[in-house]
Amino acid sequence: MNRYVELAKSAVEKFIKDKIVIKPDKERYKDLLTERGAVFVSILSKEGHLRGCIGTYLPAKENIAEEIIDNAISAATRDGRFPEIKKSDLPNLKYSVYILEKPQLIKEISNLDPKRYGILLKTDLKKSSLLLPDLPGIDSPEEQFSIACQKGGIDPNLEKVDIYFFKAKRYD
Repeated sequence: MNRYVELAKSAVEKFIKDKIVIKPDKERYKDLLTERGAVFVSILSKEGHLRGCIGTYLPAKENIAEEIIDNAISAATRDGRFPEIKKSDLPNLKYSVYILEKPQLIKEISNLDPKRYGILLKTDLKKSSLLLPDLPGIDSPEEQFSIACQKGGIDPNLEKVDIYFFKAKRYD
């Protein structure tokens, strides 16, 4: 199992079982303790149904290890779209960790490639929405933009929307 995924899984399991936020092993995760980065953690059932997904598009913690731990616990317990994960759910979960590059502003959605790039929308009304790259069923830039607008409650006809794209490396 990938170390990023291992850390996310350990964080969720320890928190759900014992309500303890783990501290990463300083030797095993040495590089993750010295680097900063934006991270998303997705939790899915073994059947592939999303159970939680939370993250940051810019670094919010001191290092990547802390980002993974915090976002993994949040995905398990604070994603309002899903019930909180219970102990009985733990054996039937799989995890993905995305390490995001810094979002870059673009002018036209036609410049997007939803298979290669994620999308971040920000509006003048302080709304935002993010979709990770290569999501099933999203095949065109127009679909990606439309779904991101729906997800964020954004009406591009009534709001000024800034569009950003980013690359993300996925670990399963």
